[in-house]
Amino acid sequence: MAKHKGRAWHSRLLAAALGVTALAAATSVWTAQADTTARPPQGRVSAPDAQDRPVVKVKADIAHASDRGDRGVNITIDDGPDPVWTPQVLRLLKDQGVKATFCMVGTQARAYPDLVKAVVADGHRLCNHTVSHDTTMDTKSEAYQRQQILDAERMIIKASGGVRSQYYRAPGGAFTPYSRKLAASHGMRPLGWNVDTKDFEHPGAATMVATVKREIANGPTVLFHDAGGERSETVAALREVLPWLKEQGYAFGFPVR
Repeated sequence: MAKHKGRAWHSRLLAAALGVTALAAATSVWTAQADTTARPPQGRVSAPDAQDRPVVKVKADIAHASDRGDRGVNITIDDGPDPVWTPQVLRLLKDQGVKATFCMVGTQARAYPDLVKAVVADGHRLCNHTVSHDTTMDTKSEAYQRQQILDAERMIIKASGGVRSQYYRAPGGAFTPYSRKLAASHGMRPLGWNVDTKDFEHPGAATMVATVKREIANGPTVLFHDAGGERSETVAALREVLPWLKEQGYAFGFPVR
Protein backbone atom coordinates (compact mmCIF):
# COMPACT_ATOMS: atom_id res chain seq x y z
CA MET A 1 0.00 0.00 0.00
CA ALA A 2 1.29 3.46 -0.82
CA LYS A 3 2.64 5.40 2.15
CA HIS A 4 0.53 8.48 1.47
CA LYS A 5 -2.72 6.69 2.33
CA GLY A 6 -4.98 8.43 4.90
CA ARG A 7 -4.55 7.75 8.59
CA ALA A 8 -8.07 6.54 9.42
CA TRP A 9 -7.57 2.90 8.38
CA HIS A 10 -4.21 2.77 10.14
CA SER A 11 -5.74 4.16 13.34
CA ARG A 12 -8.54 1.59 13.34
CA LEU A 13 -6.10 -1.25 12.87
CA LEU A 14 -3.83 0.04 15.63
CA ALA A 15 -6.82 0.11 17.97
CA ALA A 16 -7.79 -3.42 16.99
CA ALA A 17 -4.23 -4.59 17.63
CA LEU A 18 -3.84 -2.85 20.99
CA GLY A 19 -4.26 -6.01 22.98
CA VAL A 20 -1.75 -7.86 20.86
CA THR A 21 0.83 -5.08 21.13
CA ALA A 22 0.41 -4.84 24.88
CA LEU A 23 0.87 -8.56 25.22
CA ALA A 24 3.98 -8.46 23.08
CA ALA A 25 5.46 -5.67 25.19
CA ALA A 26 4.88 -7.64 28.35
CA THR A 27 6.39 -10.79 26.93
CA SER A 28 9.17 -9.48 24.71
CA VAL A 29 11.57 -12.26 25.66
CA TRP A 30 9.03 -14.89 24.64
CA THR A 31 8.35 -13.06 21.38
CA ALA A 32 12.04 -12.90 20.55
CA GLN A 33 12.51 -16.61 21.23
CA ALA A 34 9.23 -18.00 19.89
CA ASP A 35 9.59 -21.00 17.62
CA THR A 36 7.64 -20.09 14.49
CA THR A 37 8.51 -23.40 12.84
CA ALA A 38 6.29 -25.44 15.14
CA ARG A 39 4.34 -28.20 13.45
CA PRO A 40 0.97 -26.95 12.14
CA PRO A 41 -2.11 -28.36 13.88
CA GLN A 42 -3.90 -31.42 12.58
CA GLY A 43 -6.80 -30.83 10.22
CA ARG A 44 -5.12 -27.87 8.52
CA VAL A 45 -6.05 -26.70 5.05
CA SER A 46 -3.55 -28.07 2.55
CA ALA A 47 -2.31 -25.54 0.03
CA PRO A 48 -2.09 -26.76 -3.56
CA ASP A 49 1.49 -25.52 -3.85
CA ALA A 50 2.57 -26.75 -0.41
CA GLN A 51 2.67 -23.40 1.37
CA ASP A 52 2.62 -25.29 4.65
CA ARG A 53 5.99 -27.00 4.21
CA PRO A 54 8.69 -26.31 6.85
CA VAL A 55 10.30 -22.88 6.73
CA VAL A 56 13.04 -22.42 4.16
CA LYS A 57 15.08 -19.23 4.25
CA VAL A 58 14.61 -17.04 1.17
CA LYS A 59 16.32 -13.97 -0.26
CA ALA A 60 16.05 -10.77 1.75
CA ASP A 61 15.98 -8.32 -1.16
CA ILE A 62 12.59 -6.94 -2.20
CA ALA A 63 10.95 -9.04 -4.91
CA HIS A 64 9.14 -7.49 -7.87
CA ALA A 65 9.52 -10.09 -10.63
CA SER A 66 7.03 -12.79 -11.60
CA ASP A 67 7.66 -16.52 -11.63
CA ARG A 68 6.02 -16.52 -15.08
CA GLY A 69 8.87 -14.57 -16.63
CA ASP A 70 8.85 -11.39 -18.70
CA ARG A 71 5.16 -11.71 -19.64
CA GLY A 72 4.04 -12.61 -16.15
CA VAL A 73 1.75 -10.51 -13.96
CA ASN A 74 1.41 -10.75 -10.17
CA ILE A 75 -1.94 -9.60 -8.79
CA THR A 76 -1.55 -8.66 -5.13
CA ILE A 77 -4.46 -7.84 -2.80
CA ASP A 78 -3.75 -6.00 0.47
CA ASP A 79 -5.20 -5.28 3.92
CA GLY A 80 -7.83 -8.02 4.21
CA PRO A 81 -9.52 -10.26 4.62
CA ASP A 82 -12.77 -8.33 4.70
CA PRO A 83 -16.21 -9.97 4.99
CA VAL A 84 -17.76 -7.78 2.29
CA TRP A 85 -15.04 -7.38 -0.33
CA THR A 86 -12.81 -10.46 -0.07
CA PRO A 87 -15.59 -12.87 -1.14
CA GLN A 88 -16.32 -10.68 -4.16
CA VAL A 89 -12.66 -10.57 -5.14
CA LEU A 90 -12.38 -14.34 -4.71
CA ARG A 91 -15.40 -14.98 -6.94
CA LEU A 92 -14.02 -12.69 -9.62
CA LEU A 93 -10.57 -14.29 -9.53
CA LYS A 94 -12.14 -17.75 -9.76
CA ASP A 95 -14.30 -16.72 -12.72
CA GLN A 96 -11.22 -15.40 -14.50
CA GLY A 97 -9.01 -18.37 -13.57
CA VAL A 98 -6.49 -16.06 -11.90
CA LYS A 99 -4.39 -16.76 -8.82
CA ALA A 100 -3.30 -13.86 -6.62
CA THR A 101 -1.23 -13.07 -3.54
CA PHE A 102 -3.20 -11.82 -0.52
CA CYS A 103 -1.23 -9.62 1.88
CA MET A 104 -3.14 -10.01 5.13
CA VAL A 105 -3.18 -7.85 8.23
CA GLY A 106 -2.88 -10.04 11.33
CA THR A 107 -5.91 -8.65 13.16
CA GLN A 108 -8.05 -9.10 10.05
CA ALA A 109 -6.89 -12.70 9.63
CA ARG A 110 -7.67 -13.41 13.27
CA ALA A 111 -11.15 -11.88 12.90
CA TYR A 112 -12.07 -13.77 9.71
CA PRO A 113 -10.33 -17.17 9.68
CA ASP A 114 -12.90 -18.71 7.33
CA LEU A 115 -11.94 -16.15 4.69
CA VAL A 116 -8.24 -16.92 5.15
CA LYS A 117 -9.01 -20.60 4.61
CA ALA A 118 -11.10 -19.73 1.54
CA VAL A 119 -8.16 -17.82 0.04
CA VAL A 120 -5.89 -20.81 0.57
CA ALA A 121 -8.47 -23.30 -0.70
CA ASP A 122 -8.72 -21.38 -3.98
CA GLY A 123 -4.98 -21.75 -4.57
CA HIS A 124 -3.88 -18.22 -3.75
CA ARG A 125 -0.77 -17.40 -1.74
CA LEU A 126 -0.50 -15.65 1.61
CA CYS A 127 1.61 -12.63 2.47
CA ASN A 128 2.27 -11.20 5.94
CA HIS A 129 1.26 -7.52 6.16
CA THR A 130 2.00 -7.08 9.92
CA VAL A 131 -0.31 -6.97 12.92
CA SER A 132 -1.59 -3.42 12.70
CA HIS A 133 -0.49 -1.93 9.37
CA ASP A 134 1.78 0.70 10.93
CA THR A 135 3.22 2.66 7.99
CA THR A 136 5.79 4.23 10.32
CA MET A 137 7.24 0.96 11.56
CA ASP A 138 10.51 1.66 9.76
CA THR A 139 11.08 4.36 12.40
CA LYS A 140 10.39 2.00 15.30
CA SER A 141 12.66 -0.33 17.27
CA GLU A 142 13.75 -3.73 16.04
CA ALA A 143 11.78 -5.31 18.91
CA TYR A 144 8.63 -3.59 17.65
CA GLN A 145 9.26 -4.63 14.06
CA ARG A 146 9.82 -8.21 15.21
CA GLN A 147 6.57 -8.22 17.18
CA GLN A 148 4.59 -6.82 14.25
CA ILE A 149 5.92 -9.42 11.81
CA LEU A 150 6.08 -12.55 13.95
CA ASP A 151 2.81 -12.00 15.83
CA ALA A 152 1.05 -11.42 12.51
CA GLU A 153 2.54 -14.62 11.18
CA ARG A 154 1.25 -16.59 14.15
CA MET A 155 -2.22 -15.09 13.59
CA ILE A 156 -2.17 -15.97 9.88
CA ILE A 157 -0.94 -19.52 10.49
CA LYS A 158 -3.66 -20.11 13.08
CA ALA A 159 -6.39 -18.57 10.93
CA SER A 160 -5.36 -20.53 7.83
CA GLY A 161 -5.22 -23.85 9.62
CA GLY A 162 -1.44 -24.13 9.40
CA VAL A 163 -0.47 -22.44 6.14
CA ARG A 164 2.46 -20.06 6.22
CA SER A 165 2.93 -16.78 4.41
CA GLN A 166 5.36 -16.95 1.52
CA TYR A 167 5.95 -13.20 1.44
CA TYR A 168 6.23 -10.16 3.70
CA ARG A 169 5.01 -6.75 2.53
CA ALA A 170 5.80 -3.81 4.80
CA PRO A 171 2.89 -1.38 5.25
CA GLY A 172 3.41 1.56 2.94
CA GLY A 173 6.71 0.04 1.84
CA ALA A 174 8.21 0.76 5.28
CA PHE A 175 10.92 -1.88 4.97
CA THR A 176 14.15 -1.83 6.95
CA PRO A 177 17.23 -4.03 6.52
CA TYR A 178 16.30 -5.69 9.81
CA SER A 179 12.68 -6.42 8.86
CA ARG A 180 13.70 -7.79 5.47
CA LYS A 181 16.28 -10.14 6.99
CA LEU A 182 13.88 -11.22 9.75
CA ALA A 183 11.11 -12.02 7.28
CA ALA A 184 13.46 -13.87 4.94
CA SER A 185 14.82 -15.96 7.80
CA HIS A 186 11.24 -17.10 8.46
CA GLY A 187 10.58 -18.03 4.84
CA MET A 188 8.86 -14.79 3.76
CA ARG A 189 10.34 -13.01 0.74
CA PRO A 190 10.02 -9.22 1.06
CA LEU A 191 7.50 -8.12 -1.55
CA GLY A 192 7.26 -4.78 -3.33
CA TRP A 193 5.08 -3.59 -6.19
CA ASN A 194 5.49 -1.99 -9.60
CA VAL A 195 1.99 -0.70 -10.34
CA ASP A 196 0.05 1.12 -7.64
CA THR A 197 -3.61 1.47 -8.64
CA LYS A 198 -4.17 3.85 -5.69
CA ASP A 199 -7.58 2.33 -5.18
CA PHE A 200 -7.56 3.54 -1.58
CA GLU A 201 -7.95 7.08 -2.98
CA HIS A 202 -11.13 6.05 -4.87
CA PRO A 203 -10.02 7.47 -8.23
CA GLY A 204 -12.70 5.51 -10.10
CA ALA A 205 -12.46 2.14 -11.80
CA ALA A 206 -11.66 3.67 -15.19
CA THR A 207 -8.68 5.54 -13.77
CA MET A 208 -7.39 2.42 -12.05
CA VAL A 209 -7.65 0.40 -15.26
CA ALA A 210 -5.87 3.17 -17.16
CA THR A 211 -3.09 3.13 -14.55
CA VAL A 212 -2.52 -0.59 -15.02
CA LYS A 213 -2.54 -0.30 -18.81
CA ARG A 214 -0.08 2.60 -18.69
CA GLU A 215 2.31 1.23 -16.06
CA ILE A 216 2.34 -2.55 -16.50
CA ALA A 217 5.41 -2.17 -18.71
CA ASN A 218 7.25 -0.91 -15.60
CA GLY A 219 7.00 -4.30 -13.92
CA PRO A 220 4.64 -7.18 -13.17
CA THR A 221 3.45 -6.73 -9.58
CA VAL A 222 0.14 -4.85 -9.35
CA LEU A 223 -1.27 -3.52 -6.07
CA PHE A 224 -4.99 -3.64 -5.20
CA HIS A 225 -6.87 -3.74 -1.86
CA ASP A 226 -9.77 -5.80 -0.54
CA ALA A 227 -10.13 -3.97 2.79
CA GLY A 228 -9.59 -0.61 4.43
CA GLY A 229 -12.69 0.97 2.95
CA GLU A 230 -15.33 0.64 0.27
CA ARG A 231 -13.86 -1.42 -2.57
CA SER A 232 -16.53 -1.59 -5.27
CA GLU A 233 -14.24 0.38 -7.60
CA THR A 234 -11.50 -2.20 -7.06
CA VAL A 235 -13.85 -5.05 -7.94
CA ALA A 236 -15.01 -3.19 -11.07
CA ALA A 237 -11.42 -2.45 -12.10
CA LEU A 238 -10.36 -6.07 -11.66
CA ARG A 239 -13.34 -7.21 -13.72
CA GLU A 240 -12.09 -5.10 -16.63
CA VAL A 241 -8.33 -5.31 -16.29
CA LEU A 242 -7.90 -9.07 -15.88
CA PRO A 243 -9.39 -9.94 -19.31
CA TRP A 244 -7.41 -7.09 -20.86
CA LEU A 245 -4.14 -8.46 -19.49
CA LYS A 246 -5.00 -11.87 -20.94
CA GLU A 247 -5.72 -10.29 -24.31
CA GLN A 248 -2.29 -8.66 -24.24
CA GLY A 249 -0.65 -12.06 -23.79
CA TYR A 250 0.20 -11.79 -20.09
CA ALA A 251 0.21 -14.87 -17.86
CA PHE A 252 -0.78 -14.62 -14.21
CA GLY A 253 1.75 -15.90 -11.69
CA PHE A 254 3.22 -15.31 -8.28
CA PRO A 255 6.11 -13.12 -7.16
CA VAL A 256 9.49 -14.84 -7.25
CA ARG A 257 10.85 -16.21 -3.99
